[in-house]
Amino acid sequence: MFGKGTKLYSIFRHRCPRCHEGKVFVEANPYNLTKLTQMHEKCDQCGLKYEIENGFFYGSMYVAYGLTVAVSVAVFVAYYTFSEVDVTTYLLLNAAVLIVSMPLLFRLARMIWLNIFIAYKRDAKKSNSSD
Repeated sequence: MFGKGTKLYSIFRHRCPRCHEGKVFVEANPYNLTKLTQMHEKCDQCGLKYEIENGFFYGSMYVAYGLTVAVSVAVFVAYYTFSEVDVTTYLLLNAAVLIVSMPLLFRLARMIWLNIFIAYKRDAKKSNSSD
């Protein structure tokens, strides 16, 4: 299910969407906030340039918004299921969950955005082209 060749493999392992070998982010730990946004310019395995055009990753903000809404709904459902609903407590809990998960959601949104536009190629590592 999450094997090499699937979009989920690339998204959750933060690997190049074309070859599934090269690392996308400079720092593997998303909670190292000084390097949270730093990405390699190109894949060191297949040569794919990650930022296809200037401002390419602005579109990932829409993905991040969707992920944030999904997390907020999940927190609400969990809170509503296991506790009596108090709006103030829910808002504080939701804010805390979103703050803690922000680095993960940021990177996840970028990886989803990359994988929307770039397809996996089994022989990409051999060709080493820079599309």
